[in-house]
Amino acid sequence: MIHSRNRRLRVNDSLRSMVRECTLTTNDFVMPIFVMEGENKQEAIPSMPGIFRRSIDLTVKECKELFSLGVKAVNLYMKVSEDLKDNTGKESWNKNGLMQNTIRAIKDAVPEMVVMPDVALDPYSIYGHDGIIENGKIINDATNDALARMSVSHAEAGADIVAPSDMMDGRVQVIREALEESGFTDVGILSYAAKYASSFYGPFRSALDSAPKDNMEIPKDKKTYQMDFHNSREALNEVFKDIDEGADIIMIKPGLPYLDIVSKVREAIDLPIAVYNVSGEYAMVKAAAQNGWLDNDKTIIESLTCFKRAGADMIFTYFAKEAAILLNK
Repeated sequence: MIHSRNRRLRVNDSLRSMVRECTLTTNDFVMPIFVMEGENKQEAIPSMPGIFRRSIDLTVKECKELFSLGVKAVNLYMKVSEDLKDNTGKESWNKNGLMQNTIRAIKDAVPEMVVMPDVALDPYSIYGHDGIIENGKIINDATNDALARMSVSHAEAGADIVAPSDMMDGRVQVIREALEESGFTDVGILSYAAKYASSFYGPFRSALDSAPKDNMEIPKDKKTYQMDFHNSREALNEVFKDIDEGADIIMIKPGLPYLDIVSKVREAIDLPIAVYNVSGEYAMVKAAAQNGWLDNDKTIIESLTCFKRAGADMIFTYFAKEAAILLNK
């Protein structure tokens, strides 16, 4: 006779919901947003169905809707005009730049929205790299100084948390010191501590035109600074260093193919963990759903719940708005 039957607690949805180990809510989401110059402009991103580049006025409108749905944080990316790009990234700390104006507009319209601007040079670089290039190489320390200036300008504009995604060594400490010296002691740092050199970023890079340029004199990819996807122990090394340097939240990117890293880091640290459900993951689900191979709604909720189960506290996802609508139902 069988005495222990695990199926007893799966008999109906009420029982299943009572014994669930993790629950997905709109509080878990951060919505990445693409911003472009102009007014009343919206451009579809073909590789990411349902995602758009928007001018500041339409971005503010979108943020109001997101907040009404329960999504309380946005992550900002800029589509920078070609004539503003160079090898220094100086446009990134322009007090009246697109990013800075966007931060101010969102905070004025939705003060309680948590605004997390991306901190990286690739949208501002003529080379499409996250760092300044000298003699064909990414220069780490000079890039850190540029990232610090960018972060301070974001804080001046009203950012709540800066999110360096570049993977330069030591940049969290340089940014933390710059923020402290400028009086922004309450501005947090969400560090992309374990960001892998991944093929899953393709749609994102097309959205911002931020892929490395085809130039024989510069690195052809980002593998000299982003992590090797073969490695997991290295991720803990990166995470511990960023925590020592002053990171408040740790990011792991990409998401679904890297749930082992999320789980391993969760076991090792007590700080909040963010995970990025990246553009390639989004595009694959959308493509499969459009072809009738997957149930769009069920796959979204299952995928996002997996991040929580693995140990993530917050999820950067292009599904944020769609998932919020589903959860609110």
